[in-house]
Amino acid sequence: MATAAARAAIGDSEFDRDTAVVPRDGEPGTYDIDLSPGWTIIAAVNGGYLLAAVGRALRDALPHPDPLTITAHYLTASQPGPAVIRTQTVRTGRTMSSGQASLFQTDEQGREVERIRVIAGYGDLDALPDDVRTSATPPPMPAYEDSAASDDAPGGSPVPGATSFLDRIDLRLDPATAGWAIGMPSGAGDIRGWLGLADGRDHDALSLLLAVDALPPTAFDLGLKGWTPTLELTVHLRARPAPGRLLVSLTTRNLAGGLLEEDAQVWDGAGRLVAQARQLARAPRG
Repeated sequence: MATAAARAAIGDSEFDRDTAVVPRDGEPGTYDIDLSPGWTIIAAVNGGYLLAAVGRALRDALPHPDPLTITAHYLTASQPGPAVIRTQTVRTGRTMSSGQASLFQTDEQGREVERIRVIAGYGDLDALPDDVRTSATPPPMPAYEDSAASDDAPGGSPVPGATSFLDRIDLRLDPATAGWAIGMPSGAGDIRGWLGLADGRDHDALSLLLAVDALPPTAFDLGLKGWTPTLELTVHLRARPAPGRLLVSLTTRNLAGGLLEEDAQVWDGAGRLVAQARQLARAPRG
């Protein structure tokens, strides 16, 4: 099991309450969760929130506290309501452990449907070596106060069906990458912004899994509209984030065959690259 520090009691944060998992008596490695409607976009539960919930279950099941690498395949759209997460420990070592997990829900016919399947490697971010050699630098970004809030767009939220989700986060976009919100996409496939949680909770390893999938999709900056469902998402965590907001940068360089990739870089307030991600998504059909 993870360390006591990693299993800190659920506090007042909405994110912590809504990703809380409850171990099932008599079924080791199995957890119940109630997926909150607060993290939905249109009718589907956000993929980053789902990954954080499954990541929390794996953190409880494995002997190490932090996901260093985690990959999810999204099989069917998850809905708010009861779900079960079944985990399996694949291997444990001194500095790293590996596991897999699936989240299931029951459909209207009473059949159990697998929604998401995850494989991950867990370690301890605080125990990683201090040596950093990188050419990556944070992108140019105006100050939080000079960035665009979601309600700055004419008519309110520019992301249809995302009001509930946007109420859970504190998001300010770089105006240079938000022209799509007023019908003027740049076509470059770039979106970046400052990201916090609406209740002021500081980010940690699990909320980084949410952060990589919390911004509007880069498809909007390509001039496309509609739902952009994630097929696969891989996240690498590089460091535990410093307190404060994150700078999240998303880019898409290739859309072909109805699919696009979205690369994420996440920087903390100390200017450190704390997470990287790549997801494959289906381009909007509208």
